[in-house]
Amino acid sequence: MPRSLEYVLAHADELADRFEAFDPRPDDALDPQHIVRLRSAVQLRAEGERALLESVGEARSAGYSWAAIGVIVGTTGEAARQRYGPRLSA
Repeated sequence: MPRSLEYVLAHADELADRFEAFDPRPDDALDPQHIVRLRSAVQLRAEGERALLESVGEARSAGYSWAAIGVIVGTTGEAARQRYGPRLSA
């Protein structure tokens, strides 16, 4: 539910006081290394997906069937076609 400007302004002083009085405890701090590792993992996954898509495209261009590609990627040929086919034609 959106807040009205009047509501926000009426509570601005209270929120400012709460912000100024906030005293974080040492156990409130989070280790940013987890976010760094997560971001790195997402980047690796994206690179892997890109490499897989390129490889599927190359295999299709070389005459491999969707069934053969499906076996390699661990799915059925139809599922491989549905997943990678539209991406290859884009």
